[in-house]
Amino acid sequence: MNTQHLDWPFFEARHRSLSTELGAWAARHLHAGDHGPDIDAQCRALVRELGAAGWLRHAVAGTAHGGASEVIDTRAICLLRETLAWHHGLADFAFAMQGLGSGAISLAGTPQQRARYLPRVAEGKALAAFALSEPGAGSDVAAMLCNAHDDGDAYVIDGEKTWISNGGIADFYVLFARTGEAPGARGISAFIVDAGTPGFEIAQRIDVIAPHPLARLRFDACRVPKSSRIGAPGEGFKIAMRTLDVFRTSVAAAALGFGRRALHEGLERAKSRNMFGQRLADFQLTQAKLAQMATTIDSAALLTYRAAWQRDQGRNVTREAAMAKMAATEGAQQVIDAAVQLWGGAGVVSGNVVESLYREIRSLRIYEGATEVQQLIIGKDLLKEA
Repeated sequence: MNTQHLDWPFFEARHRSLSTELGAWAARHLHAGDHGPDIDAQCRALVRELGAAGWLRHAVAGTAHGGASEVIDTRAICLLRETLAWHHGLADFAFAMQGLGSGAISLAGTPQQRARYLPRVAEGKALAAFALSEPGAGSDVAAMLCNAHDDGDAYVIDGEKTWISNGGIADFYVLFARTGEAPGARGISAFIVDAGTPGFEIAQRIDVIAPHPLARLRFDACRVPKSSRIGAPGEGFKIAMRTLDVFRTSVAAAALGFGRRALHEGLERAKSRNMFGQRLADFQLTQAKLAQMATTIDSAALLTYRAAWQRDQGRNVTREAAMAKMAATEGAQQVIDAAVQLWGGAGVVSGNVVESLYREIRSLRIYEGATEVQQLIIGKDLLKEA
């Protein structure tokens, strides 16, 4: 993996060391496209490996609870996701879900909640999930119907969630439900729901083009103690958005990892493939395509690490993170498509690295805010500033 971008001024020496160390570890332990028949088991195993090696410490906040630092270092998680994505898509997924699934606890959990859940997440001994989307409320979170009503010493949850990553294998779920303190987004609260809680079931496992554990969840009079609520009543939407602000930039970084791997594979193919008496690399059309791929990646990388650096300085990065995610995911899709084209017929053979990347990248343009939602965020922020 090319690491020239580590010389950019966005990074400190510790970031460069972290990326180099993970790159060496991943080269020994991870192999692109290596997905066994049992994705659930492989995902659990990857979480254990990432935890045992210490990488998951960067996905949670608080050194007292196993975190690498007191607050989540955005540049660190971006470099980690970029490197993992270059080597193994499911390993990136496993790392990301540990951070996203426990992010609300890192940001707004009580000391008791942090002590109970975060050390196990950091050690890879408990799998986390983030349950926000619903059949009728994906990008439009305010349309949420899943509700939690106050019942004395507990909340009773009814409703459904869908497209939940780690659904079916997570040990706990950070769930967002309507509690009705105010209309729309202001009447949503956040809860921790342990797997196996009575009234909570996995209604359906969902198969997607890039194999990941995914499910639809159902809650029927699911009773959880009030101590499971994260933050104050009605603060759930704010907590969800704060969590996404941390990890949205890291989605862009994962896209960079996929895109960089595709460029690497495209270069290798161009140098080794002979046709019409010369190498594929000798054609000007090939050189032009490679130039566009490299420029697209570097452009997205600059946006991504600008957003990560700004967040680590304590600045608001809503617009910058949206720009990074949009540019990186859309750009990586173009780069990977170009790599498949360079590989020709071999590029669509199941098991080829570029074929695997083609399936991996598609969902990144949708989850944690589709490209069209990022455009709305950027446009509204520009108008507000104007």
